[in-house]
Amino acid sequence: MAYVEYFKKRLFYNHLYINKKKLSIDQKSILRQKIKFYNNLSIKHKSYFEHRVVKTINRTEFVGKELEVSDEMRVVISATLVKLTFGLRDYKIDSVERVLIYPEEFYSQTNKAYHKGEFNLGYRALVLSWKDVLHGYHVEDDNLNLAVHEFIHAIHLYYKNVRNRSASSAIFLDSFYELTQDLDENFKLKEELVSSKYIRDYAFTNQFEFLAVIIETFIETPQEFKSQFPEIYKKVKGMLNFNFVGY
Repeated sequence: MAYVEYFKKRLFYNHLYINKKKLSIDQKSILRQKIKFYNNLSIKHKSYFEHRVVKTINRTEFVGKELEVSDEMRVVISATLVKLTFGLRDYKIDSVERVLIYPEEFYSQTNKAYHKGEFNLGYRALVLSWKDVLHGYHVEDDNLNLAVHEFIHAIHLYYKNVRNRSASSAIFLDSFYELTQDLDENFKLKEELVSSKYIRDYAFTNQFEFLAVIIETFIETPQEFKSQFPEIYKKVKGMLNFNFVGY
């Protein structure tokens, strides 16, 4: 923790497992079909990824709303969280204990409107439209991925709560703070980002949405991001501690 705080935002290790868990053959097939990130990993890292997916499935309550929860839902949704935290050690995000899955858009009692997804901290739940989760993985270059977006909200709030005892949290939050400071001080860069329309307007609603959208964009079109805004790209890459093929 002291090393991360005062020297370099780097983990000495982020994968150390005594008894690695394995997915079933069918679950692994789902992972290969739906998660391109997994397919680009080395054999060793694939085994780590699978272990984290199993652990995430086992510690999460999946609740079907007007549908039956399938293995595909469990694997795809869990793999989304694992992908986002794969460069970090702290992937057991306690702010999500359950995932409520609707067939499509649902009526939210929170603000009396129809939503595709939301994160409810009080209930420690993600609420997702399965139709839109699938769209996020079917179309992988439109900078829209519902599961990624909502999980980032959950990760952000969880890391804020454990900031003083989690090196992963320190890397994530401090890098984000540096990015926002850079944009506040470099008006020209911020203006270019806004006017480019590469980052959708919703990002500029508040800092929570900015973080979710900018990581959503990083995950979906990393090479375009790197080409257009290399300084911002580097900060986001550091935030997730990503050193993987394609990024």
